Amino acid sequence: MSDAQIDSALSSAEDAEAQAADWLQRRHFWNWSDADQVALDAWLGQSPAHLVAYLRLEAALSRTDRLAALRFASGDAPELRKPGWPILAGIAAALILVATLGAGAFYFLQPGERTYATSVGGRELVTFEDGSKIELNTSTILRASMTTKERLVWLDKGEAYFQVKHDAAHPFVVMVGDRRVTDLGTKFFIRRETGSMEVGVVQGRVWFDTPDKQTLTQTAFLTQGDVAMVAANKISMTRKSVEALTGELTWRQGILVFHHTPLQQAANELNRYNHIKLVIGDAAAAKLTMNGSFPANDVSAFTEAARDVFGLRVENRGNEIVISH
Repeated sequence: MSDAQIDSALSSAEDAEAQAADWLQRRHFWNWSDADQVALDAWLGQSPAHLVAYLRLEAALSRTDRLAALRFASGDAPELRKPGWPILAGIAAALILVATLGAGAFYFLQPGERTYATSVGGRELVTFEDGSKIELNTSTILRASMTTKERLVWLDKGEAYFQVKHDAAHPFVVMVGDRRVTDLGTKFFIRRETGSMEVGVVQGRVWFDTPDKQTLTQTAFLTQGDVAMVAANKISMTRKSVEALTGELTWRQGILVFHHTPLQQAANELNRYNHIKLVIGDAAAAKLTMNGSFPANDVSAFTEAARDVFGLRVENRGNEIVISH
């Protein structure tokens, strides 16, 4: 990378930090209106770098406030200063220096966009030089590009588990259609299906939003145990235990675990991993609930359980296996 490109990248980072400091000053120390919030949301949505810069400065300001409170509680007289730009600018300058010194050459040396794909039933572990890892599940297509400003991934299809080496100076961003997931130090998974997607945070935090300015209200700050489901352009949030989320990731060991799962839903899940498809032949059978662990790439254990436990009929029809009463 040339000196001019490095200077340009550092200048952009400095601009983002300065603007973030200005937003924090206005929000914390002056009158704040609904119109100001709309403007801030728009600025955050323009670039993941804006979001990361803002969150970093906000965290630094929070830590400064806590330290000041501790010093005051210990009997030290606080220095009376008018809050404002010089304080926040100092924080911004310090963070810029840390980001500059801590930025590795990896981001500047990586080649352009690469595509990774798995077949039906396949899995692949992609490891990057910064220490981040992405594990692809069955029938998944993912593209990745490392640039001077950000680490950008597109999940075009399927499911992936992300273990991200956090670097605030180079945000790790995953695009899923028009949705964006920005890492804030995280282990998380994303599953994309036709018309829907799911994001679950196993550890750390992510910022979930839509870059489209028309839908900026669809944002969410996800922490450990949070799961966001998007369908029909609506977002629903749920909480799950770490154990439950880990159970959803047993595909990494080639195992699928079902807990009181309707037979139709369990069959649909197995069908993601196999060319031979399970067909539930009647509504009554579809509503039966299945419990147990099954190899993802072997439907025989599942069909045997359906026959032995529920007394269902199993009929092999070439590329399909029909399960019914």
